[in-house]
Amino acid sequence: MMKLYDFMPCPFGQKVRIVLAEKSLEYELVPVDIIQNEHRRPELLRLNPFGKVPVLVDDESVIYDSSVIIEYLEDEYPEPPVLPAVGSSALRARARLLEDLADTTFSPQVGQLMAEMARPEAERDPARIQRLVRTIERTLDYLNHELNGQQFLAGDFSIADIGFTPRLLLLANLGVAAGVNRPNVEGWLRRLLERPSIESLEGLTTEPLAGV
Repeated sequence: MMKLYDFMPCPFGQKVRIVLAEKSLEYELVPVDIIQNEHRRPELLRLNPFGKVPVLVDDESVIYDSSVIIEYLEDEYPEPPVLPAVGSSALRARARLLEDLADTTFSPQVGQLMAEMARPEAERDPARIQRLVRTIERTLDYLNHELNGQQFLAGDFSIADIGFTPRLLLLANLGVAAGVNRPNVEGWLRRLLERPSIESLEGLTTEPLAGV
């Protein structure tokens, strides 16, 4: 059976768990509490010298980095797919590009907002909060445009949608109304929440997470 080393609140591990659930794959979850520096344990460093989660172990294969793990799962367990069909090169590239936007821009920005909002109110930086909210809302506006006439971001449900989901689900608790004045995002969010793989997602928290 596969093993997934993961810190439950980590959005990148949550991405992988959504894919595992979509593909109905059984696995053993090995919790790694990065707050307690468990990601520095020799056992994990042997698997990933960078000391980060998630890490997937499937027989003799050891894979880290959430995007690489998802690509591996798509290759080894192709049904149901989380990438557009082979031959749809432009659509597959679009899905990967949007996943990258989620990983490198959207999720870190939401993470920074989480950290700022977790401070005692008197210690918060209102100007920084305002800047972060504006930047996040610009991404939401872009997604609203990209979803025009579409159920999901890249054809059927895919890694593009999965990449945004973990942090998207936290925005309401951070005071950001993702769907207000964005009807396409509102409908998209509703469709995401109807999926069992997302409805049952564990580990969602607005607490700041160092390093993820």
